[in-house]
Amino acid sequence: MTDIVITEFMDEAAVEALKARYKVHHDPDLFDKSAELAKLVAGVPALIVRNQTQVRGAMLDSAKKLKVVGRLGVGLDNIDMAACAAREIKVFPATGANSLSVVEYVIGTAMTLLRGAYFANAAMLAGEFPKTQLIGREIAGKRLGLVGFGAIARDTAQHARLLGMTIAAYDPYVAADDPVWQNTERLELDALLATSDVISIHLPLTPETKGLIGKDAFARMKSDAVLVNAARGGVMDEVALVAALKGGKLGGAALDVFAEEPLRGGAKLFAGTPNLILTPHIAGNTVESNGRVSGLVAERVMAALEGRL
Repeated sequence: MTDIVITEFMDEAAVEALKARYKVHHDPDLFDKSAELAKLVAGVPALIVRNQTQVRGAMLDSAKKLKVVGRLGVGLDNIDMAACAAREIKVFPATGANSLSVVEYVIGTAMTLLRGAYFANAAMLAGEFPKTQLIGREIAGKRLGLVGFGAIARDTAQHARLLGMTIAAYDPYVAADDPVWQNTERLELDALLATSDVISIHLPLTPETKGLIGKDAFARMKSDAVLVNAARGGVMDEVALVAALKGGKLGGAALDVFAEEPLRGGAKLFAGTPNLILTPHIAGNTVESNGRVSGLVAERVMAALEGRL
């Protein structure tokens, strides 16, 4: 009988470590096979997922013997945490293991958007040489505005300072006298949006944060500001973002997360939008972080099954 079901991709070394002690079913595409998934989880004590598997509703109800859920990442909006708590199912995210990958994504894409030169492929291949039109900006001396000031945002701030950026952040849940504000200006959201050159979103998706970055928020931003969202798609109004970019009210944006993943209908919305980078929810996934995340989750799942956690 299967002990652990893994529904999405996981580092092979971690999978082999699990297989050495347990019977494991690993299918990286299982999240998209609802009927098969429901059957497989019916009798297993452990489940390992990423963000595309919805651990809730009928699927969670069918997992009668579930004791532990390992989350290959940090976001928990795809897991019904209240239902898991009610059933005493332990949930283990890979807190901290993919932070560096997200930090590098945020800073790297911000630099790409500020510089602007990397959107020149079509013109170059058409025989043009738009050198004077693509004189971009340096990241040094710019203000980074962090919407949310949790662990990843703080790591982003630390790395950004080394590049000569100044840092501001908005987070009503971090007390004003908390030492983490050292060298970071604590602002209300409106002031942060109005004064930042680079805005990076670091919020979970909750009823309170859904749609927080909408039409009014974009209207407050500098017209040459750039925005990076590697947190959760539902936090931002995608229609309002496209309108801001097409209307020249925003300098550029990079989105790694979306209200609907994959895009499906959203593909038409984003088509033809200037200064926009789209990536497939991959900011936290690198070869290195996948190894760290997978190893951490594998160890925690085994420890929980063996009564060590």
